[in-house]
Amino acid sequence: MSAPDTSAPAAAGAPCQAGAAALPAPDDLQVGTLTWVPALDRPDLLARPVAAALARWADAVPAVATHVVVAEIDPDAADTDVMSRTYDIPTDLSANCVLVSGRRAGEERHAAALVRATARADVNGTVKALLDVRKASFLPMDRAVAESRMEYGGITPIGLPDGWRVLVDPDVVAAGSVACVGSGVRRSKLVLAGALLRTLPGVEVTDGLALRQDGRRA
Repeated sequence: MSAPDTSAPAAAGAPCQAGAAALPAPDDLQVGTLTWVPALDRPDLLARPVAAALARWADAVPAVATHVVVAEIDPDAADTDVMSRTYDIPTDLSANCVLVSGRRAGEERHAAALVRATARADVNGTVKALLDVRKASFLPMDRAVAESRMEYGGITPIGLPDGWRVLVDPDVVAAGSVACVGSGVRRSKLVLAGALLRTLPGVEVTDGLALRQDGRRA
């Protein structure tokens, strides 16, 4: 099977800029019953690598400072279904990030896959082909936490280690879309526009990444 087509990673050269017209008004990021504030104003609600990555990203893309917002939640409500019920956030607004690895010629290769919560990542098809490994598997929880330096249930594509591929389903970054993602800790969530997420360094918008829950192509 040939590797699916992907867009060029944003990390190649300077990050692409999200035009102001492509971004929603800040009020449109106020989803559910939570109060959202600029994430860079609340580094206490972010894992350290996430806070550092956001600051670097904002230096390159100033809209990050105003259009990536954070809200504090009950850590026991961090799982998507519980969060959606508790805070009246539509499930299809959330995007889940899973960490995957595989080996080739003795080398371990890593990727993060971000898809809508109503779908699941095609780990054994698309991700495996892109990593060019014989078998792709989810990272065990202890390794996912240790290597990402994030809490399980809060893992996000923002702030992952250098060299990890960041695969994002096109639906998450579609024009006009908004995504609720992890903050690196269980006690908060981030919301941002899909057009802005496209500019995250290293992002590869990847066709065929998402499967419906019944296993069919999303």
